[in-house]
Amino acid sequence: MTELRQKFERHLTLHRLSPKTNAAYMNAVKSLAGYHRQSPDKLTNEQIQDYLHYIIADRKLAWSSCNVQFSGIKRFYKNVLNRKTKLFIPPRPREKKIFMALSREEVDRILNACQNLKHYTLLLTVYSAGLRVSEVVKLQPIHIERSRKMIRIEQGKGRKDRYTVLSDTLLKTLEEYWRAYRPGNWIFFGKTKTKPMPIETAQKIYYNAKEEAGVKRGKGIHTLRHCFATHLLEQGTRTYILQQMLGHKSIKTTARYLHISNDAISKVISPVDAVLQ
Repeated sequence: MTELRQKFERHLTLHRLSPKTNAAYMNAVKSLAGYHRQSPDKLTNEQIQDYLHYIIADRKLAWSSCNVQFSGIKRFYKNVLNRKTKLFIPPRPREKKIFMALSREEVDRILNACQNLKHYTLLLTVYSAGLRVSEVVKLQPIHIERSRKMIRIEQGKGRKDRYTVLSDTLLKTLEEYWRAYRPGNWIFFGKTKTKPMPIETAQKIYYNAKEEAGVKRGKGIHTLRHCFATHLLEQGTRTYILQQMLGHKSIKTTARYLHISNDAISKVISPVDAVLQ
């Protein structure tokens, strides 16, 4: 490990950034150096800006990915090399992204396409509690609070703890799963019971079930979290309660699900039906 890498790693550790952020920032500087095939301390501001232009214009990375690299590079030059850099990336484009939610029937097909109890329980947990994939793979037995009918999420996105709902159906399934698999520290373990299931494995489980079910709409496993939110709103759950269960910092994020409440839309009678009767 080079001295610069050690210094940057030490800086990130001391500032208590998440391991995921640490890895992303370290990779950003590594990619910058690899692009120019030079040590980062030898690069000029113009060369750094050229790299940022490359990931935006040529690689066409999403704005969020570009921003992570920009933040990591900027932090490296400011705090490790003590250099003032005038770097720039375009501001986040204004876009209204509508979350993709599946119907209850489609979710049921995906869940029942799982022939493996472990896979079924994993996907059921994501959907019934509205978890992120990074949260479900790190669930531990102590997080299941049976008496309170709640699931505790420790250090979710933004390093926040929160509670979400524990349904009777999920509790019953978890008990069956426990008897069959006897997990250790991690409810959903990987190849061994000493380590949690990799996120990539959980994604693969979802994609396989989705393909088996013949469901074409939606993207990755995060779609089940969108379904949790949308279906609860359709049932009349208050937005601020849903905000707490999802772990959203701003209620504006939660309110975006109001635009995809399919039941409400489907009950609207088009004026053409009244006119042409």
